[in-house]
Amino acid sequence: MNFVVERSLLRDLYYKAAEGERISEADALRLFESKDLNTIGAIADVVRQRKNENRASYIINRYINYSNYCILSCQFCAFSRKKRDKDGFELSVEQIVEKAREALALGITELHIVGGLHPSLPFSYYTDMLRALKQLDPRLQLKCFTAIEILHLAWLAKKSARETLVELKSAGLDSLTGGGAEIFRKEVRSEIAKGKESAEEYLDVHRTWHQLGGRSTCTMLFGHVETLADRVDHLRYLRMLQDETHGFTGFIALPFQPDNNFMQVRNVPSGFDALRTIAISRIYLDNIDHITAYWVGMGMKLAQVALSYGADDIHGTIIEEHIFHMAGAKSPQLQTEAEMVKAIREAGRTPVQRNTFYEPLKVWEPLQATAETAGSSTKSSLLEGNLATA
Repeated sequence: MNFVVERSLLRDLYYKAAEGERISEADALRLFESKDLNTIGAIADVVRQRKNENRASYIINRYINYSNYCILSCQFCAFSRKKRDKDGFELSVEQIVEKAREALALGITELHIVGGLHPSLPFSYYTDMLRALKQLDPRLQLKCFTAIEILHLAWLAKKSARETLVELKSAGLDSLTGGGAEIFRKEVRSEIAKGKESAEEYLDVHRTWHQLGGRSTCTMLFGHVETLADRVDHLRYLRMLQDETHGFTGFIALPFQPDNNFMQVRNVPSGFDALRTIAISRIYLDNIDHITAYWVGMGMKLAQVALSYGADDIHGTIIEEHIFHMAGAKSPQLQTEAEMVKAIREAGRTPVQRNTFYEPLKVWEPLQATAETAGSSTKSSLLEGNLATA
């Protein structure tokens, strides 16, 4: 244990983590209420090291949004449009296949496909899309649809969610995305996403998918109107479902983006808050193996720092991202594989190319410099710039 942790009021939680003991909701709230980011990061790093050693992963993928037309009007969303809006769009199956073909030439292994709840596309559009993409390359992993999209498709097909998932799986669906979780507390959902599925419905879609043998990721949108206790409550539901199904492959904390929506949020997530949230998620979600630092929402430099605060993944190359950028994200639209490998190495980690299920496809040779030296150098140089607003 280092000197900083030994003097910290959180040292008892460090001992818990070091011994592999599960922390409680009260412990998690205590961590959120603390300003001792260094100790929180040290605790998270103990858990990360035990689960994933010195590796950090990325995926070569492409995002495709098939349409931004949506029957909902979530207050936080800058992506959705109505049919009357001039900047609405809708892709044909042929256009999606062409985008996939172009991306395959770049070496992608995954397509990440989501969209709005389209008012008129038939259920066959979605199954035809999956089948056409699998015909293009059966090795291509299709990570598609949020829980609310599944419920919308079930309504279109006049089937249960389970029957809908079975049919989508048969058509080629490999994994559900974790989007749409937002914050589970009912009052918060009513304020930021009125009309969207409830927490119970989100969890039940993922539960059903897991029962069918499927895997998925899970998320939390933080830094808007929720309280710190709401964040802990959200994580509690995810941990409970993971105890039940063991179907979540990874967790992604998504920082709220403030532009072009109907919410008035004065204090958007700072670098301090992003690192704190990732670190506490790593400590609390002891049954989920991987924690992703989503570079699109936090920038690559802060994502690098997050690799010393519990994260072991920095997501993917993406190529074309709309949802966060339409809400004001200033990060690039894409990252090359070389850039991601460089970022991971600068953080003192061994880069690993992964697939949709966080399984390694390629392990890169580590640099000659020790992980401790590189990690501490990155940490000190990047924290100064990224935590100024903490």
